[in-house]
Amino acid sequence: MSAIQIAQPQWRKIYAFLKAHPAAYTVNQEACRQFVEGVHWIMRSGAQWRELPERYGNWNSVYKRFARWEENGVWADMHVAFAQDPDMENALLDSTVVRAHMCAAGGSKKNGSQEEQALGKSRGGFSTKIHLLAEGLGNLLEFTLTGGQRHDVTQADTLLENYEPEHVIADTAYDADWLLDLIAAMGAIAVIPPRSNRTEPRDYDKHLYKERHLVECFINKLKWYRRVFTRYDKLAQRYAAFVHFAATLIWVR
Repeated sequence: MSAIQIAQPQWRKIYAFLKAHPAAYTVNQEACRQFVEGVHWIMRSGAQWRELPERYGNWNSVYKRFARWEENGVWADMHVAFAQDPDMENALLDSTVVRAHMCAAGGSKKNGSQEEQALGKSRGGFSTKIHLLAEGLGNLLEFTLTGGQRHDVTQADTLLENYEPEHVIADTAYDADWLLDLIAAMGAIAVIPPRSNRTEPRDYDKHLYKERHLVECFINKLKWYRRVFTRYDKLAQRYAAFVHFAATLIWVR
């Protein structure tokens, strides 16, 4: 099987979910798989929609259906459905910056500002930051998008609010008193190295901190998908749909 095709065991799980979703039209399994494989081809290759091979159908029809599923929450719900049994011994916080192609800028004003579309601008051009929370085995639970210049710790409370892990593991970027207090209030233990400029250094579990490599491994897997590695979408929610789909495929491996 080509590396750009969805494996049969993965497809069986995905199709079972789609059949139960009210916004996903799945009467013809072959046609449904052709569409999902087309979206997967775009996500894996990083190509423009117009370059979609004819075997997946008309590119414009595939794009419109992809956008319709995004608007109806299908991609997000798919991710949530396969993240129902997480290992919450540890929760892993991290973030990664992705470069935004020039075509991601210049969206219609009716869609909001660049900040609202999670586009940040620096000397290197436009960028988007994916702030993410992974469970103890390194699979994605939640993520938010901001401009690339936003600090990592700014989204930590949003990511953690629906979870009750035993430990929260993160790097020194998350060493903030308010976050340490929040983690303690959750009944969890913070495994976060102190910044070098702290006037009162504190201890942390150096052995358990090694588990942080799992979230870094997840980011590496995520960026194998070129439509995630580089952002081409003007709308943040369209880009987020690719992140949800990629996370789903990693969950169902």
